[in-house]
Amino acid sequence: MTVAVVSLKYESARTGRQTLVYDADGYHLVRFPYEADEESYDPWGMHDPAGGGGSSTYPDARSGLIWPSHDGWGTLSALVFWGPDDRATEYRARFVRDPLNVAGGYDSTATTDISPTGGGQYRSYTWQMFVHPGTPVGLKVSARSGGSLVKPPITLAEFKLAIQTDVITP
Repeated sequence: MTVAVVSLKYESARTGRQTLVYDADGYHLVRFPYEADEESYDPWGMHDPAGGGGSSTYPDARSGLIWPSHDGWGTLSALVFWGPDDRATEYRARFVRDPLNVAGGYDSTATTDISPTGGGQYRSYTWQMFVHPGTPVGLKVSARSGGSLVKPPITLAEFKLAIQTDVITP
């Protein structure tokens, strides 16, 4: 099996606090630095500041995009650690094809909604779908309280895509 992989990491202790900017859909596109650390991995150039023919500088919105290098079956996975916020009554996440509408249209999938636990708010997410070069994917998150958006800090986020490039057809 041939697999192309990208693994991104944001850590507030290294790159500073990420200000949540909620888009019209009520979600924040999580941004990831372009400078690799020991846990980031991008040999296929799927998190390139010039991805999709654009131009980007972290922490602009385009720094939240992964541009798949191949057509194939993609396994998306993410990890989000939220900082404390006593107001938040739910945390949401979703994977989105074309979250900035630069390649034909926003298409969200795998929206997850969960109530806070008594301890820290640490969440992991996984979804599988077909991915294509030219159509970026992103991780969007939201925290809410009684319908209102709140902005607890994200202290750690990881976003990964593994593309199986040898999907067979019958």
